[in-house]
Amino acid sequence: MARATGTAGSRPGGPDALMGAHVDPATLRTAAGNPVRGVAWPARAGMVPPLADAFTVRADSVPGIEAMLAPGAAVALVPGHEDAGPSGGWLQSCGKTQLASYLAGALWRSRGVDLLAWVNAGSRASVLSGYAGAAAQLGLDHGGGAESVAARFAAWLAGTARPWLVVLDDLRDAADLDGLWPAGPAGRLLVTAAGSEVVPSGQAVTVPVPVFTQREAMGYLFDRLTTDPDQRSGAYDLVAGLGGEPAALAQASAVMAGSGTGCRDYQRYFAQQRAAAAGEPPAAAVTWLLSADYAEELLPGGGTWPLLVLAALLDSHGIPPAVLTAPATCKYLAGTGTGSPPDPQQAWKAALALEHAGLISIGPASEPAAWISTPLQAAVRAVAPSHLLDLAARAAADAALEAWPKDHPSSGQAAQMRSCTASLLHHAGDALWAGGSCHRVLLTAGQSTTAARLTGPSAAWWREIAARCQRLLGTDHPDTLVAAGQLADALLAAGQAADAVRCSRWVLDGRDRVLGPAHPGAIAARVSLGRALAAAGEADKALTILREAAGRGERVRGPGDPGALTLTDEYAAAFLAAGDAAAAVRFFKQSLAGHERLHGPANPATLAAALRLAGACMAGGKSKAAISQYKRVLAAREQALGPGHPDTLAARASLAAGYDAAGQIGDALREHQQACAGYEHLLGAGHPDTLARRADLASAYCTAGQMGDAVTVLRASITLAGQALSPGDPVTRRLRQVLDGISAETPGA
Repeated sequence: MARATGTAGSRPGGPDALMGAHVDPATLRTAAGNPVRGVAWPARAGMVPPLADAFTVRADSVPGIEAMLAPGAAVALVPGHEDAGPSGGWLQSCGKTQLASYLAGALWRSRGVDLLAWVNAGSRASVLSGYAGAAAQLGLDHGGGAESVAARFAAWLAGTARPWLVVLDDLRDAADLDGLWPAGPAGRLLVTAAGSEVVPSGQAVTVPVPVFTQREAMGYLFDRLTTDPDQRSGAYDLVAGLGGEPAALAQASAVMAGSGTGCRDYQRYFAQQRAAAAGEPPAAAVTWLLSADYAEELLPGGGTWPLLVLAALLDSHGIPPAVLTAPATCKYLAGTGTGSPPDPQQAWKAALALEHAGLISIGPASEPAAWISTPLQAAVRAVAPSHLLDLAARAAADAALEAWPKDHPSSGQAAQMRSCTASLLHHAGDALWAGGSCHRVLLTAGQSTTAARLTGPSAAWWREIAARCQRLLGTDHPDTLVAAGQLADALLAAGQAADAVRCSRWVLDGRDRVLGPAHPGAIAARVSLGRALAAAGEADKALTILREAAGRGERVRGPGDPGALTLTDEYAAAFLAAGDAAAAVRFFKQSLAGHERLHGPANPATLAAALRLAGACMAGGKSKAAISQYKRVLAAREQALGPGHPDTLAARASLAAGYDAAGQIGDALREHQQACAGYEHLLGAGHPDTLARRADLASAYCTAGQMGDAVTVLRASITLAGQALSPGDPVTRRLRQVLDGISAETPGA
């Protein structure tokens, strides 16, 4: 390799034309703080629960919490008392989330933070979804699995100079935050948790949140009862009877404020209801029953109780209104005694009545969702008749399926729907297999989890669904085979190749037995098994079964069948994964010819097929054939989309790689420079895709013997990567590896 001895700064074709001879540190900070151009600051991600009417800041019971939440601090709000007795779950409802909502809102309104991210921390899947939503707001979701996107977001938090607040609401298991604990000198972290044992030791200052003090409770009650001073008579005795429980005070004050009932009368109703209960239940275990009665009074026969039962089966962190007003919900309400035909407006009136009674909270139009406390859900499920719970479970499942957002698996609403379906599965259990099949919403939720790149949660979900299908429906039921096939794919995506092989073999045996070896489902199972075998390192076995699948597929579907193109691509990709590039090229050529016949030579689907063929040619060492396809795609995309379109830039980067492989150094360097400049203009200097292209450019400079140019590009890029990405990010590692390689060959570089 020829070596250059000077710097690249004065030589035409060096990196100066791309980035300038000097990279200003302020520019680096800007790129790291805002890695994608167009991010609007301040940025907000996640839905913040609405504050209750007459919310109080808890100055007596939780003093100084605003001061604790300083930059660099982490604060965990936990219950101020132990769970006591079978109804003690109510005592966990001490207002932690309300305090967190208040603090988040105060910082947001005062412009104290540039980023506010509210994350449902009830499970690993919900944490990953919340982080992915925040990453998307910041332009950090550049592909890869949800774990890598979440890690990228956590690295941004650690390195940015922009002030931020992350709220982890309802943390239940510290393991759900493994590798993702938010920290950084510019940030604030606020956690709400079921207990101090959930918070990792030393990670946060634990702040107990007790019940209201007498003065706080009186102030809260008086703020709610402002229209008629006579209502306040007896307030002291009522507060004492309610024990300062925030949930009880919220429910009692909602009923009194809406109905005009005074404190003395409410105290009498409360005492009667409590005396009828077994033992000495917490106050909120009684007040919710009075609120349920009041909701019925607000809308007699309007379905408030059936709707509350349905909501008790879904996720407490936010139920999309579309579920509460879906046709299935309306039909359910009409069938459980509303006395009126199904009507979305009637269903929404029932939801509003529950809100007026203090049983649920409904967010503003900008953040539409209904919140309901976990203890209230448990209390409702405990007293609801089993037949009503079964009806509600089926209606909720049907409604979720009807309301499911189409083609947006990474959206906040899709994450809400997945959480609601997981809650429904947990509480309704086997009822979702009534009628001899698995409810479609469970399959939809699993597919959405997979599409959102939640690899670990996806494997766990399909394992649960497949096991229940096998137990309830039998080994050979179509739903069992579908779920098991999805599990096999999820295991492979999660890197569990050996388990994927075992599961794929089981699926193949079942489909051969039930559908027949020539059925497309059985052929698809062979392809899945071939991919799993290839990933497990059993290439010979993989190729054998893939050739068998391909032969059967070609006999079943003729080359002119449009559906055959999908299968042909499957075969080709599987052969490529198994290491048989020649077979992959053959099938990709068939696919390209088919797309050209069906769509024409310039259609996006045809161009995508050409790229797949080019990739297989590259893997098989046929760089000239790959270059031909890459040039074709680049020309077509430049004409249709323009030179600065992301798809055009991706094609140019691929062409540059083809020239690299062919040893056409000058052509490669030209295309790398143009691709790098295009990515920087489109995405910014600190974007991972731009940094990856810079690594390619540096490698091209090395091949051309322009070591000084390569070092200049790499050092500037590593500085950017250190602030915009995590140290373990693949792009960061590659940049350092290229620089280390140059240093080893050229001491002093």
